[in-house]
Amino acid sequence: MEYGESNLSPGLRLRGLRKSFGEVVAVDGLDLDVPEGSICALLGPSGCGKTTTLRLVAGLERPDAGTIEIGGALVTGDGRTVPAERRRIGMVFQDYALFPHMDVAANVGYALGRRPDRAKVAAALETVGLGGLGKRNPHELSGGQQQRVALARALVAEPRALLLDEPFSNLDAGLRARVREEVREILAEQKLTSVFVTHDQEEALSVADVVAVVNEGRVEQVGTPEDVYSRPANRWVAGFLGEIEVLPGRATDGRIECELGNLPNREGHSGDVDVLVRPESLAIGTLEPPDRRSQKATVLSRSFFGHDQMVELELPSGSVVKVRRLGFPAWHPGDRVNIWIEGPADVLARDP
Repeated sequence: MEYGESNLSPGLRLRGLRKSFGEVVAVDGLDLDVPEGSICALLGPSGCGKTTTLRLVAGLERPDAGTIEIGGALVTGDGRTVPAERRRIGMVFQDYALFPHMDVAANVGYALGRRPDRAKVAAALETVGLGGLGKRNPHELSGGQQQRVALARALVAEPRALLLDEPFSNLDAGLRARVREEVREILAEQKLTSVFVTHDQEEALSVADVVAVVNEGRVEQVGTPEDVYSRPANRWVAGFLGEIEVLPGRATDGRIECELGNLPNREGHSGDVDVLVRPESLAIGTLEPPDRRSQKATVLSRSFFGHDQMVELELPSGSVVKVRRLGFPAWHPGDRVNIWIEGPADVLARDP
């Protein structure tokens, strides 16, 4: 879903944002709309401009060009620059930036000035599930609890938008999934426009309402997690978001023909095309499916992960594809199977 298809007003709007450091272009004409109250992931590889974009929105860096609107108010552009402290932006840094000499309540209250409202601090701690822990010191808390303290500090000042920079990267793998689900629930309850930076595809797809895929300082695609994963805008997005199989195809009137069957030609392609399909959208079995065309293939290898397996197969053309299925039944090198497209597939015009 592009922003333009949403009925929600933008909580954050970026237009033509540019920022260079010397000869290095960090952000290169970036455009983005984040619907009000939604959670947006800025997803991209290291060095693509994600964190610089976040710092521009926060007012910690000044752009060379472009405009920034937060909650409908212009904070950067047209000769206007609102200082960071007046933007009403909450920010959670990658290292949480907690003061070790202050207890939890004092860390949260720091965002409210010299005489923080204790009731507000207590309410913020309750919101993040840390009620009663205000007298603890940061080092007495787990990594997940420290992150929630940082989140409470960002929320207590009632910001118009919340920015999070790689918020889960300091947590071990076992804790990360649980904490990010907790954070998602908190942000959803607050209905606060939120943007978080990550290079982790699974993190972005599982937490965000909207994913903006960033490459070399520009947004390549914006949409729901389902859209950007199953209908990538180009080959770079497709490859960055996970494993993808690319099959040569031919577009005719109303149909796309490829080695693994026919697909509807919804985009009106003509001539040579590429069919992009994720390994989990392919199915294999010993019997031919009754409702679609299949192809014979030979199993080359199998990697077993318990909950699922990745099976590598050779098609009659000599092409090699991977199929992700449940962990059973077991397939073995040399097995002859039928293979077909079972789930979503995308079609792109062939590069000239």
